Amino acid sequence: MIQTTGYAVSGPEAEFEVLNFERREVGRADILIEILFCGICHSDIHQARGEWGNSTYPMVPGHEIVGRVAQVGGDVTKFAVGDIAGIGCFVDSCRTCSSCTADCEQFCKVHCSATYNGKEMDKTTPTYGGYSKHYVVDEAYALKIAADQNLAAVAPLLCAGITTYSPLKRFNARPGQKVGVVGLGGLGHMGVKLAVSMGAEVTVFSTSPSKKEDALKLGAHHFVLTTDPAHLTPLKGTYDLIVDAVSADHDLNIYLSLLAINGVMVMVGLPSDPPSFRPFSLLSNNRSLVGSSIGGIKETQEMLDYCAAHNITSDVEVIPMERVPEAYERTIKSDVRYRFVIDLKSF
Repeated sequence: MIQTTGYAVSGPEAEFEVLNFERREVGRADILIEILFCGICHSDIHQARGEWGNSTYPMVPGHEIVGRVAQVGGDVTKFAVGDIAGIGCFVDSCRTCSSCTADCEQFCKVHCSATYNGKEMDKTTPTYGGYSKHYVVDEAYALKIAADQNLAAVAPLLCAGITTYSPLKRFNARPGQKVGVVGLGGLGHMGVKLAVSMGAEVTVFSTSPSKKEDALKLGAHHFVLTTDPAHLTPLKGTYDLIVDAVSADHDLNIYLSLLAINGVMVMVGLPSDPPSFRPFSLLSNNRSLVGSSIGGIKETQEMLDYCAAHNITSDVEVIPMERVPEAYERTIKSDVRYRFVIDLKSF
């Protein structure tokens, strides 16, 4: 077994502390990654604090992982020692069900092995995430990353990037299309960058006037302060696609009313309370309200290659491991532009 060290919580109200634990030996199809950077996703906070009701402890969070390959198994062909590799939200699946064979491993019908707070494919061995020094993963579930990029800023692409890229691709964001992004946080700022790069006319909707300058710097063409209904009235029925990246409770009807004929609103944020909407908001203009999750391995690699080609990374604040508790509190308060990333050299 491979001895390593992580930063863990032992319960929903526990403080972070150092945890020594073991990774499996490098199998013939595995690679050993020395983790360089790991992003902090809001879902890490929900899971660490037991807010989704499925947390197991001790827990080492983190599923936005970038590192250097330190060892490869005998059958590995995709990576060599010294390459840069990434790990996203899952690290294995059954590979044979209809979801896996359709390149949607994240929806595996048998068992999708989450990067942390999950179980290995034996459904018994717990998984520990990227707030740690090493990870062992099958090469089929690792992502190739160009070494000449800002690797700290690439890390959040493994979750925030694919979460916004996937629906923009699915609903064909393109020139001539009006795209709205609701909320300018870790997800929203990536949605803006990606939608602009695809040629869409992009509007940011926010309750925070302080976000206007950032929205325009990120490439958005318009900024709408949603606390004033007068700003929204002339926009009703004009948007082809709206990506809702807000995790706080909010009124969906406001944004559904902005959709044009056959317009689509995609929810990628995770409000704590079940959202509600008026059916007439959908029936009018044949509107659709849909959800979108992360992507499979193929689509995630496609996203990483796209972002590298278009020089797209996340806006990050890099921190040492001991500042994770502070980063959690600041993330809850939206006091980050726009994603915290842990530098594992500090650990």
